[in-house]
This record gives sequence, structure tokens and C-alpha cells, in this order.
Amino acid sequence: MRQLVSLVLCLAVAAVCSAQGSEFREPWKSADAALVLDPFDDNSIDFDKVATEPRVVAIIHQATQGVDDKDNKYAARRAEAKRRGYRWGSYHLGKSGDPIAQADFYLATAKPGDDEVMALDIEAMTSKDMSLPNARRFLQRVQEKTGRLPMVYGNDNVIRTISTSFRKDEVFSKTRLWYARFRKEIPNFPRGTWETYTVWQFSSEINCTPARPDACLILIPGTKTDMDVNVFHGTADELKAQWPFKNPV
Repeated sequence: MRQLVSLVLCLAVAAVCSAQGSEFREPWKSADAALVLDPFDDNSIDFDKVATEPRVVAIIHQATQGVDDKDNKYAARRAEAKRRGYRWGSYHLGKSGDPIAQADFYLATAKPGDDEVMALDIEAMTSKDMSLPNARRFLQRVQEKTGRLPMVYGNDNVIRTISTSFRKDEVFSKTRLWYARFRKEIPNFPRGTWETYTVWQFSSEINCTPARPDACLILIPGTKTDMDVNVFHGTADELKAQWPFKNPV
């Protein structure tokens, strides 16, 4: 009987793991994977060397945070990346305080074009970070101004909380998910608001350090270990066709 119970449990675990799908198991190793960099001004980039990795097809760069903090390298890198044919996007790092003022500041600074991704980074859930109700108001304000919703970036705790608290609401559930989790695979994606990710940030200075470059899940030529690297849920051709994700989920 004990052996039978063990067999049933093993089969159940295997079924759950299988249900997660290949998009949750090292998708960046695929030859046709679409990789996305998301730098901020402290990250160094050698575009000539980055170009030797053809799977890098897009860049989402930090533009702003709070109500008055701009990324000093945003404009120059935007011009250079678009000149080289990369898909481009920008994100705002949400802070505590007025979300409407933050949304207006982000739009006035980033000036996102119709062909550019927009995103809101909800970095954590401390008193210094943008609260989830304020994040919802930020998203709505950007939609009012541009006609479309930004992506939502969050780690597992943030996304799990949104999925528990908001479920299939009329704002979060209509956005695309930019999911941050720094591991080889995801055994327990927090479904509820989203069923899967659009972009998965799997590598950063959190799990890729100068002291242990051998432990890095990926190293992009022309960047250092502090570069955030993401994989798109789909091929490079699919990313190019869907960018900037104007259609709601």
C-alpha cells in the first residue's frame, strides 16, 4: 500500500511539473529564443559586442522613478538601440506617493512612441515602493493618456499578491506580465491574474555575480554580470510581430 501511495504522489508531482509547460524550464536555451535586456544608467553596454548575440532583439530601459528622477543615459541609448534595429521599450520604477504625478512624469520624460513598450516596475512591497492600489491608478492614467496599458513588472511575491488580491480585475488582468524570478525553472507560477508571463527576467546581479560568473544562467557579450536579462514567451519572430504588445491579454 505504501508503495502504491508513493507511486500516486510521484505521478501527481510529475503531472504538475508537466503542466507548467516548457516556457517555465530554461526557455532561453532555445536557438530561436528572443532575449530582452533591461538596463539602467549604471549598467555598461557595448552595442557592437551585444550584436554578436542575435537572440537579443529588444531592450526595455529604465526611464524614470518617483516624480523627479530621470535615467541619464536613457535618451542616448534609445537613439543608438533604435538605430541598430532593436525593439525598444521603457519602464518607470514605482515609488510611494502620487501615482498620477508619477505617470505624467514618466510619459513626459520617456515620450514613448506607438512602437515602444511601456512598463511599470513594482519592485517590492515596502513603504517606499508603489502600493498595488496606486499601481492600478498609474496604469489607468497611462491608458488614459496613450490608449494602452503598460506591462507590469514584479517578483514572485508581488505577482502572487496581485493574483490573490485582484484576480481577473479590469486593469491588472488586461496587462502583459513581466515576471522576475531568478532560477532555471518555475515550478509554481502564481496563476490567477495572469496564466503565464510575456517576459521572464531570469538573470541579474542577484544570481549572476563577478565572483561566480560560472553560476550565471547567461552572459550576454558586451554586458557585465549586473545586466538584467529576460526571455520572451515565444520566438524572436513572434516578439517582433507582437511588440509593443498593444493587444490586451
